[in-house]
Amino acid sequence: MKGIQDYYPDHFAQCYGCGRLNEHGHQIKTYWEGEETITKFVPKEYHTAIPGFVYGGMLASIIDCHGTGSAALAFAKQQGIELCEHNAPRCVTASLQVKYLKPTPIEGEIEIRGKIASINEKKATVTSELYAGGQLCVTGEVIAVIVPDNFGEK
Repeated sequence: MKGIQDYYPDHFAQCYGCGRLNEHGHQIKTYWEGEETITKFVPKEYHTAIPGFVYGGMLASIIDCHGTGSAALAFAKQQGIELCEHNAPRCVTASLQVKYLKPTPIEGEIEIRGKIASINEKKATVTSELYAGGQLCVTGEVIAVIVPDNFGEK
């Protein structure tokens, strides 16, 4: 399934968390499922904090990129953009808050579910819940700001 990240212009596709052109990154994909956004990720053994559990910074990273991807989806919807090659709106993080509720097991798939809490013409607030093995492990909030199409071009 394609995520919003597949529609980012090439100069936005380098992000460690979600850039499709970053071969060393996580390359997460965020998409709509009803009124929620979804990102799925399978941690690798080297994402370890202590044996059996995912490093917290890794979890913050994927919540961050899930939040900016969710905001981009919301802006595309708000602006009536039909996604096609390299036309997706792009956002950067203005604020990231993460709350660790319980250790996140490293075995199996992680699922992040997001909701658009608010949106205006320039910024969106996304709340997220991260699940592992069906258990809520982490919550997050990202305030994402939309940037111009040429932002970051060299």
